[in-house]
Amino acid sequence: MSRKIKIGIDVGGTFTHAVAVDAATFHIAGKAVVPTTHDAPEGVALGVVQSMHKLLDEAHIAPDEVILIAHSTTQATNALLEGDVAPVGIIGMGTGLEGLRAKSETNTNRIELAPGKFAKTFHRYLDVEKDFNDEIISRTIKTLVNEGAHVIVASETFGVDHPQNEQRVVLVAQQMGILATSASEISQLYGLRIRTRTAVINASMMPKMLETATMTERSIRESGIKAPLMVMRSDGGIMDINEMRRRPILTMLSGPAAGVAAALMYIKISDGIFLEVGGTSTDISIIKNGKPIIRTAEIGGNKLFVRTLDVRTIGVAGGSMVRLHNKKIVDVGPRSAHIAGLRYASFFRQNEEPDIHALSMKHLQPKKDDPADYVGICVNSETPTIALTPTGAANVLGIAQGYSKSASDFVVKIFRWAAEQIHTTAEKFATEIQEICAAKTQEVVEDIIAEYKLDRSLLTLAGGGGGAEAIVPFTAKLMNMRHTIAENAEVISAIGIALGIIRDTIERTIIDPTEQDLLLIRKEAMERVQRMGAIPETIEVTIEVDRQTKRVTAVATGSSEMRMRDIHSQLKPAEELRTIAAASFGFSTSLVKNAVSLKGKAGVLHVFQGSKEEVRFFGLSKKKLMPIRVIDEDGVVRLQLATGEIRTTSLGMAGTELRTLLEEFTTFGDAGGLLPDVFLIAAGRVIDLTGLAQKEQIISLAQAETEKMAKNESAIIITAKKK
Repeated sequence: MSRKIKIGIDVGGTFTHAVAVDAATFHIAGKAVVPTTHDAPEGVALGVVQSMHKLLDEAHIAPDEVILIAHSTTQATNALLEGDVAPVGIIGMGTGLEGLRAKSETNTNRIELAPGKFAKTFHRYLDVEKDFNDEIISRTIKTLVNEGAHVIVASETFGVDHPQNEQRVVLVAQQMGILATSASEISQLYGLRIRTRTAVINASMMPKMLETATMTERSIRESGIKAPLMVMRSDGGIMDINEMRRRPILTMLSGPAAGVAAALMYIKISDGIFLEVGGTSTDISIIKNGKPIIRTAEIGGNKLFVRTLDVRTIGVAGGSMVRLHNKKIVDVGPRSAHIAGLRYASFFRQNEEPDIHALSMKHLQPKKDDPADYVGICVNSETPTIALTPTGAANVLGIAQGYSKSASDFVVKIFRWAAEQIHTTAEKFATEIQEICAAKTQEVVEDIIAEYKLDRSLLTLAGGGGGAEAIVPFTAKLMNMRHTIAENAEVISAIGIALGIIRDTIERTIIDPTEQDLLLIRKEAMERVQRMGAIPETIEVTIEVDRQTKRVTAVATGSSEMRMRDIHSQLKPAEELRTIAAASFGFSTSLVKNAVSLKGKAGVLHVFQGSKEEVRFFGLSKKKLMPIRVIDEDGVVRLQLATGEIRTTSLGMAGTELRTLLEEFTTFGDAGGLLPDVFLIAAGRVIDLTGLAQKEQIISLAQAETEKMAKNESAIIITAKKK
């Protein structure tokens, strides 16, 4: 039987990793790595192609076995950081008094992309009632091109409601052989200034990204692969290559997004903080209720109408170098061994160990603006060649057991030697390194927990990346939190790309949206991901209504193939799932039978609730805990809540039951009624209705999500107090 292989390719700062994943089993069918081709004329896309060919050859994968190939790209991010973007001509449009505002707000001037780097723009304004026809449009475009514009952006007041004029400008430009895009094509939100700015940055990337996309697609097709070619988005999903050509701005930060996709699909975290630890830096992101937390992107301090993962990056990782002053550790990082051109002490093999008596310790300044108190180890010379890193410290303390584990005991020997130079022990030296790294990581994690009001009892620190063991276990211990290190951690981002879900987002400004408005935006979101290759039966849509900003957001996700269960996997019986639920609750084995009850089952999903009294204030008070877990038959926790109400019903009665629950658990305050969070469990799906603002919206969307399901099918409704 022919395999069905998904290929994921992650473009990192140093290496480009390619991974082949068996779509039926999630097993790794092959790995390959090549240096990232930053300096090649083709850019990082050359490394994408090289790693793919190497993977096909080394893993003996036939082109017709590949059902999907997807890659991340640093091309958009690098272009912004380096200012390597095309000049953009802006045609602002309007009429009357609104036109005066449009004339000002569509003129973005130059936009700062990074410190000292700007996108260059040229601007013209057209009154759509006085001087608007194809001849005038053509003449205006020629003027902008003569001034230096390579791409045209059309942006009109209320263009999201009436995009015809913007589309007309784009069509005229295309007929002239000039790249063009409209502001309403990039975003459907009100806010002319931000919408125009977003379109300008998108347009500035288009020439380079179009060239990259064409080269990559041609090379992949020449290899015989006919499967869809997808690109990682900055919000954790994937999109097809044609969508990338139209909206390259969506690929910003696609590298960190890949790791989060793996945390969801491969590690299967439902609530946690994901730390992707490389050699130089650690990307920290958040997963809540089985979804990544998204924020509005910013460039040069300016907000854009683009959604990206909320990723916090810290300058400490597996290869961070130690700084010493007066024989005391003063810091670890942010400079890494790789950037300084030094080898990790932990990656020496037994047969290449230098003589310990030939070593000397020396301060160095790796880069021009770095402090001069970083330390390196010299071998029979005055030039440092070896670095002491958190990865080495993890080996000394016995934390490293996977990818980071040293192949020899040289790392222990060199830490002992180094510790003697500063009058301490290897264990104390390694512990201090770990404590400094963990403290930096803890500070960011604590800020995230406070900002999003996350329940610590539900969180897992999940580690991925080659340096995960150097940072995550010690941080988890310091914070008294659960942690897990991903299998195949060193290629976790490539795995996330291979398993990525097709995703698209529609955002609209709708004042007081009706149920019909929400159903229409839901339908449009579904159609978008279906056009990109998602099978209709796999598509799910989550809708959020923000009363303050009047913004409605629909996120559609889907897969390009039906997930097939691994024929070798054994479904877990209900009692084993009960034990898994108890462990997730933190209950002891003795509490499983009496304190964990199965509240209902819907398809492959089981809903468990625990019951336990927590003694507080030295026995003066007690608090009853009623945690909830939704677990599938593979034993994966799909939803976890600290407490809540559970009602079992049928889909035919779900609307009535929902209405009753909403009336019962809505709380009232100065701002009016506050609805509870609502989840509908049906046909093996967790339908998240938490983002909706009115009872009728919740009921209407629940009906839309379940309209093709049998009315006599079991359904479970979970409500929880909104935080």
